[in-house]
Formats: sequence, C-alpha cells, structure tokens
Amino acid sequence: MNALQQQDLAISPTAIEKLAELLGNMEDEVQGVRVYASPGGCSGMSFGMTFADRIDDHDLVGEHGSVKVIVDVDTIAHLRGAEIDFVDRGDGNTAFVFNNIPQPASGGGCGSGGCGSSGGGCG
Repeated sequence: MNALQQQDLAISPTAIEKLAELLGNMEDEVQGVRVYASPGGCSGMSFGMTFADRIDDHDLVGEHGSVKVIVDVDTIAHLRGAEIDFVDRGDGNTAFVFNNIPQPASGGGCGSGGCGSSGGGCG
C-alpha cells in the first residue's frame, strides 16, 4: 500500500466532511471509500465511488482525518490532477463530482475539461 498524494487526487474539505459523515454510519468492516474508473464517459472513462471492505497491496491510500480514500494504480493514471468535491445544488439535489478530469492526449470529449459529475455509490 502506497500513499495517495494530494497532487494525484485532491479531495475538497466539503467532500471529506460528507464522506466522514457517511462512513460514520457504516459498519466496522468498511476500510474506506474506493474511487474507481470504468470504460465510458467523455474522457473515455467514467468515475465513481463505493465503500471498500479491503485495501489491496497495489492500492494508493490517502488519509483525510477519519476518511481513507483508496484508488488502485490503474485508476489513478486516469485521475491524476483531478479533484473530488461534494456539491449541494439546492432543493435536496446533492452529489459528489469529479472536477478537472485529465483529457486523453488524443483530445476529445468535453469542452469543460472534464466530465464534471460522475456520482458513485456513496451519495
């Protein structure tokens, strides 16, 4: 297990606060929040989060107070430089969002420089 660096994946204070709240309601077997990538989306990948019951040797782990954020080495290659935030859009519409998703070298996809929002299993 290696350390996840802030320059690899930033997590806003608001997102950390919400993740801590969600994890506080979970059972003891939850190790943290896993960020994952799957094929699809405007950058060629779609991103999400889920609760993790284990940490593998090839995972990178960032500790933010009581919150462990877990990312495998294949996923971080697609997320390096991105930020996870938690936003409240009003009227009860809240979500975790992925900002500043790096675009592939071949270009493509979104004019905003990232998918903007890829919610996951935590919200």
